[in-house]
Amino acid sequence: MIIRREIINFFKSWKDNAERKPLLLMGARQIGKTWAAETFGRECFEYTATFNFDKQPEVKTAFQTSKDPARIIHELTSYTNVPLIAGKTLLIFDEIQECEEALNSLKYFCEDAPNYHIIAAGSLLGVAVRKRKMTVPVGKVKVVRMHPISFMEFLRTSDEKTFEFVNSLTKAEHLPSIILNKLILEYKRYMICGGMPEAAKAMLENKGAVAIDEILQGILDMYELDFSKYADSKEIPRIQAIWKSLPSQLAKENRKFIFKVVRPGARSKDYEDALLWLESAGMIHRVCNITKPSMPLSAYAESNIFKVYSSDCGLLRRLAKLPASIIMDPVANYTEFKGALAENAVLQSLLPILDSNPYYWSADSRAEVEFVIQWNDEIIPIEVKAESCISGKSLTVYNEKFSPKHRFRFSMQNLQQNGNLLSSPAPMAELFEKFLA
Repeated sequence: MIIRREIINFFKSWKDNAERKPLLLMGARQIGKTWAAETFGRECFEYTATFNFDKQPEVKTAFQTSKDPARIIHELTSYTNVPLIAGKTLLIFDEIQECEEALNSLKYFCEDAPNYHIIAAGSLLGVAVRKRKMTVPVGKVKVVRMHPISFMEFLRTSDEKTFEFVNSLTKAEHLPSIILNKLILEYKRYMICGGMPEAAKAMLENKGAVAIDEILQGILDMYELDFSKYADSKEIPRIQAIWKSLPSQLAKENRKFIFKVVRPGARSKDYEDALLWLESAGMIHRVCNITKPSMPLSAYAESNIFKVYSSDCGLLRRLAKLPASIIMDPVANYTEFKGALAENAVLQSLLPILDSNPYYWSADSRAEVEFVIQWNDEIIPIEVKAESCISGKSLTVYNEKFSPKHRFRFSMQNLQQNGNLLSSPAPMAELFEKFLA
């Protein structure tokens, strides 16, 4: 079972760009960075050479003795049977956070040997840069953040006809019932497995909930081992406490992150570094509050008021120990966490297509809109509802106060336009641009 990743199309555009720079591919562990790079290599190059600095620490010596790209390439030939030919070979530097000299070499490849195609990948690069005070060759690399498999990537593999139908839409009109029902079914399956490739593949191959949960638990266990391996000893308990508090934080009616939920008496200044560690590892996303949705949104962010979501809805479900059967049950009673999971899944759909971080808007205790995004020169409020019940006044309050050109509501209701309000099935969140007119 092969799940086609959209990032490969990006790689192809990069390959043909005469002004390309080495790619620095970042993202959480187990999201398929190496697989995507190697698949791209097989499809678009005569040769692909992967050098993994974690599995092959001896390769580091090629970068420690010289900064000259020609000399580095000459030495790398000793560690591979693949020809290293500019323009014909894709070079993959995997787990590059394990070799600072290799990271720095990207600058010299950019300046002195731009005819080589290089993709450098690092799962914990952000953590390593902060911990070891490593320098990233700013301006000499193209930094690309990779995300878990999106729902549309999942849908294209699970039900290609439904994917083609919704992807071909050009205006907001009711979907046929059979299409909507298929969308909702596949979306619920996706919320069970999430976008981690091994778990998504297990779902698509119908291996069952037990197998999916074992895969997800294995990833969670590996993440906790990373805490011990890559974090300072004094930060490990705090990182673990924040990570394990995520379901509790999101199960509250008000999902604002509260440090006392992590541990009684906890103070923000004691846990900020732990939060930054989890962010740098790509395991969480912080969504800050704004009280004034003006351009640019970043200027109005309240950095001390925020929500924290998981990088993947499947991992969040498993972290919360929520059985897969509950997701499929339309009458299951898990109201608050159902809403949290719905928000997490929509955020997961939006992040790969946004140029900047989303925020959320609140007005005292009267109203709260789950996400506010900046799209080109427009600010768009987004409301998320877990099922088909769309009661609530928050989006109306926002509309009356700020009169946005567009506003969105993602739920399990059918697609329709009503004035400036687009109601869309949540599975179609990453297609919202199609309906901006």
